[in-house]
Amino acid sequence: MPVKLRLQRHGKKGKPFYWIVAADARAKRDGKFLDKIGIYNPNTNPATIELDVDSAVKWLENGAQPTDTARAILSYKGALLKKHLAGGVKKGALTEEEAEKKFEAWLEEKEAKIAAKKDNLTKEEQEARKKALAAEKEVSDKREAEAKEAAAEAEAAAVTEEGEPEANADKEVDQETAEEAKTEEKKG
Repeated sequence: MPVKLRLQRHGKKGKPFYWIVAADARAKRDGKFLDKIGIYNPNTNPATIELDVDSAVKWLENGAQPTDTARAILSYKGALLKKHLAGGVKKGALTEEEAEKKFEAWLEEKEAKIAAKKDNLTKEEQEARKKALAAEKEVSDKREAEAKEAAAEAEAAAVTEEGEPEANADKEVDQETAEEAKTEEKKG
């Protein structure tokens, strides 16, 4: 029975979620499988991958063939490296301890790369938020300035409207005094 390591799709439409399984090559994509060896969620950034490396190595040593995507995932998590190191141990090129040290060193390096990528993503997200906040503050300040300017113009217009009746009243007073002066001249 030819065994494949492949992805089995789960999740809802537009939000795929995969199980990494060992299955008979003739079985349906989402059908019967022999062993579930991990999960893969491409919806997160970076993608979430949980893999039982020892189980994957066991299946690879027994002749299971990974699909292209499964091969990339197995390589990313180090299952193919561990299989390669196990082959070196069987041939006598390495001891078990040396192989384990090499694998652990590789895992630490990989975790450091992943942590660096997560840090960069959070920094980029924070910078984007700061830029958006600055742009929003600029727009808000501009609106406040326009509102103050409009209020000043409205106040100035109100003052001028109030000033005109007073000016008219002054003219009326001046006319009244002129009329009083004329009447006094006639009397006097």
